[in-house]
Amino acid sequence: MKLCVAFDLASKDECLALARDLKGLDIWLKIGLRSYLRDGFKLIDEIKKIDKFKIFLDLKLYDIPNTMADACEELAKLDVDMINLHASAGKKAMQASVSRLEKFRQKPLLIAVSALTSFDENEFYELYKQNLKDAVLSFSKFSFESGLDGMVCSAFESKAIKEHTSEKFLTVCPGIRAFNEEKNDQARVATLDDAKNNKVDFIVLGRPVYKNEEPRKVCEKILNLI
Repeated sequence: MKLCVAFDLASKDECLALARDLKGLDIWLKIGLRSYLRDGFKLIDEIKKIDKFKIFLDLKLYDIPNTMADACEELAKLDVDMINLHASAGKKAMQASVSRLEKFRQKPLLIAVSALTSFDENEFYELYKQNLKDAVLSFSKFSFESGLDGMVCSAFESKAIKEHTSEKFLTVCPGIRAFNEEKNDQARVATLDDAKNNKVDFIVLGRPVYKNEEPRKVCEKILNLI
C-alpha cells in the first residue's frame, strides 16, 4: 500500500513548501484541479526539481472519446505517473484513451473514477438511479475490460472490485482518516485498517496531512503503520 498526499493548498508557494518538507519520503503527490488550474504544468516541474516524487495528476477527465484521448495524450507528455478519467464517460472514451497512450514508452497509469467519495447512497441514487455498490462494480468491470489500470473508489469498495476484476487491478482510495480526523466533505471515509483489510493499493490523504502543524511527522507515522 502506497501513501499519496493531496496537494490542494491555497498557493503554489504552500505546495512547494510542503514538497520540500516531505522530501525523501516514499510517497506519491496528488495534484488536483485547484492547484493545476492555478499553477499549471510548471508546478509539476518545480516539484520534480525538489525530489523524484511520483505524481498523480487528478483532473477527472469527462468528455467525448476523441477529446478525452487527446487530453490523455497531452497529460502523458507532462511526465506524470498517474492520470484519471470518469468511468461514466463510457467504454468508447476509455478505450480511446487507453489506445492513445500506447505510443508512449513510459506511459502513466490510467485509472477511472467510479463514484465520488463525497456521495452517500441517497445522493448517488438521485443522480444515477442505481444502488451505489452495484454501480461501482459495473463501472469497475467496464474500466477493466477497457484496459485501464485501476479505479478511484472508496476503500470499502476495493476488495469487491478486485474480486470482480483482478487482484492486479489497482484501487486508489481517497477519504482516508488515519487518526479519526474530521470527515469534512467526505461521506464514505475509512481508517488505515479498513484500507488494509480491503486490499487498497493507494491511500490518498489531503487535509489530515497539510492542515497538520507537522505534516512530515504525520506521513512518517502513516508510513510506519502501513
